[in-house]
Amino acid sequence: QVRVVESGGDVVQAGGSLRLSCTVSGGTFSHLAMGWFRQAPGQERSFVASISRSGYTAQYADDVEGRFTISRDNNAATVTIEMDGLKPEDSAVYYCAASNTVYGGMRSENYSTWGPGTQVTVSS
Repeated sequence: QVRVVESGGDVVQAGGSLRLSCTVSGGTFSHLAMGWFRQAPGQERSFVASISRSGYTAQYADDVEGRFTISRDNNAATVTIEMDGLKPEDSAVYYCAASNTVYGGMRSENYSTWGPGTQVTVSS
């Protein structure tokens, strides 16, 4: 059974950077596309970024494009999202998720396994 655990959430100042990591166990990592989603209080969970099984294809939400970078290490079974130029509106619980599809994509329905989430707070 695939298990996903996030780490790296913290409190940072606006304009700062933060790296979130996600470790996957219990499955063949290279067979999984991976995604990051986030949910702020009172809001629905929304797509942040995804990366294909091979790592060659990444997709980003419009509001993080150019500021966030997703990557994966298939040997270490980890996926990382580097977040630069953080804004207060980036504050949320960030979730890592695994998908049996090739690319993952923006739809949360594509993802079958989710982590418990990690809190990111950006202070102004």
